[in-house]
Amino acid sequence: MSRESLFQGWKRLPHPLRWIGAAVVGGTLIAVGVVLLVLPGPGLLLIAMGVAVLATEFAWAETILRRMKRAGTVAVDKAKQVVSRKPAS
Repeated sequence: MSRESLFQGWKRLPHPLRWIGAAVVGGTLIAVGVVLLVLPGPGLLLIAMGVAVLATEFAWAETILRRMKRAGTVAVDKAKQVVSRKPAS
């Protein structure tokens, strides 16, 4: 099953079902991610996945997702700069 066919199947569901499904799955992923911030596990990854799921149906979550992507890009660029610096001799 391709990603496109899965997404089209999701969009064919009635709006209230999509809204509730996205809220439950996204909220659960975020809640588990928050718990995993203090326990061993991929907490930040699950929080990002939860926001991505919520962004399929909620404009506010799409805004947060865009900000997260921008911050991630800035962090990666900064990390590349630090790694590419040559150590002082």
